[in-house]
Amino acid sequence: QVQLEESGGGLVQPGGSLRLACEVSGITLDHYLVGWFRQAPGKEREGVSCISGSDGTTHYVDSVKGRITMTRDNAANMMYLQMNSLNPGDTAVYYCAATIRVGASWDTSWYDNWGQGTQVTVAS
Repeated sequence: QVQLEESGGGLVQPGGSLRLACEVSGITLDHYLVGWFRQAPGKEREGVSCISGSDGTTHYVDSVKGRITMTRDNAANMMYLQMNSLNPGDTAVYYCAATIRVGASWDTSWYDNWGQGTQVTVAS
């Protein structure tokens, strides 16, 4: 059974930082496309970042470039999202996801495996 579990969310002041972690079990992350998504109240789930399993390239949505870094540790079956210079617009539930599909995409329909999400709230 594949399980993804996020951790590290919380309340942070504008300009602050958080590091999200996603622990994966039931699969070996090597060659999997992995991604972080977020969903704010009343909005659709959107991609934040993803790392291709085929070539290891990392991709970021324009709104987070320069502020957010995604990494993966295949040996530990973990992925991370380091978020800096957070602003209220980053407030959302953050989800990690994985798929064996080749390539890179923020299309949520590509991803077969999802975590339950962790809440990130940016407020003073």
